[in-house]
Amino acid sequence: MPLQVREYSWQQTDRAVYLSLPLPGVRPGTADIFCTENYLKVNFSPFIFEVFLSAPIDDINSKAKVGDGAILFTLYKKTAATWETLSMANVDKETMQRIREESILRAQEKAKEMSEAKASAKREDQRYALQVMMKIEDEERKKIEDLKENERKKANEELEAWKEQQRNAEKQKELQRKEKLRQQKQQREEERKQQREKIKTCPSESTKTKNLSRKAGSSRNIFSEKSKEDRVPAPRSVGNIKIHFTPRVFPTALRESRVAEEEEWLHKQAEARRATNADIPEMSDLKEEEKNPEWLREKGNKLFATENYLAAINAYNLAIQLNKEIPTSYLNRAACHLKLKNLHKAIEDSSKALELLTPPVADNARARAKAHVRRGTAFCQLELYVEGFVAVSI
Repeated sequence: MPLQVREYSWQQTDRAVYLSLPLPGVRPGTADIFCTENYLKVNFSPFIFEVFLSAPIDDINSKAKVGDGAILFTLYKKTAATWETLSMANVDKETMQRIREESILRAQEKAKEMSEAKASAKREDQRYALQVMMKIEDEERKKIEDLKENERKKANEELEAWKEQQRNAEKQKELQRKEKLRQQKQQREEERKQQREKIKTCPSESTKTKNLSRKAGSSRNIFSEKSKEDRVPAPRSVGNIKIHFTPRVFPTALRESRVAEEEEWLHKQAEARRATNADIPEMSDLKEEEKNPEWLREKGNKLFATENYLAAINAYNLAIQLNKEIPTSYLNRAACHLKLKNLHKAIEDSSKALELLTPPVADNARARAKAHVRRGTAFCQLELYVEGFVAVSI
């Protein structure tokens, strides 16, 4: 059974009420205080204190200070006035119960409002934090884009500088060539001048030489005429002259071709065509034409023309599995990877095709050019412009 506290003291001003409630043994955090506009309750086991205030107070700004053995309340009045008594006079039980219930309801409503306000404030804080994070991310993204742009500009500047260096080197070579031609021309002119001066200084010797040449020529003519009169040519015999031409696989002239490199290329192609794949177990259920790498390559070309790049890659994969020495299969698969933005694979296939297209001869020049262009395109799409330019210009 709780003990009702009856003894307390209070003072007032026009704006506030000061209430002192003695509670033996009370310390901060041990008492349960409940306060509304018209109701004040303190629960400190086994003591209980409640008062039904005669006028409303500002329960939000009112204060309670818990000391050693007492609680001091500072209750601010809603309207400036002097109270005759602290509590309401002649309050029956029904009124007391009604005030308690209304106080509890108001307290619950205030708690709900405070909770909603706190939740709203939390949402605002989260929204603000999200805005701050988005701003930071935008700044970071912009910083990264600026770095990429600076790197791109730097690469372009290096590329332009390299081009300018190449142009200057070409100009320097051209100037050296012209200077060399001028010196050679000047040297020839000096030689001619020296010969003319020599002829002028020795006219008798040149005349003697001319006379001797005339005499020798006349003597040769006399003997030749005599020999013609003495000798009658025999009639020619009829016959056929057989001409054997050296077989040429490449259309270039022999003086312009590198025979050893071309023979090496032909040998590699013959070895690739002779490669057999009948012992591949997973392809035993294929048709006869599907075991032909050339047929598969043509099939892949048709699929590429219809923009079915994945199916074309499958055809080229099977052709490469059947014969790994045909560079065209790697070259065409690199084109498919470029269309599908598989840039690293496009670079690998182009490099493999260039490895197989050796030595560089006239017959594989076009295929090598395609491999260089596709590898350079992949480098440029990866924003590696210097490597792309080098790959294309090789």
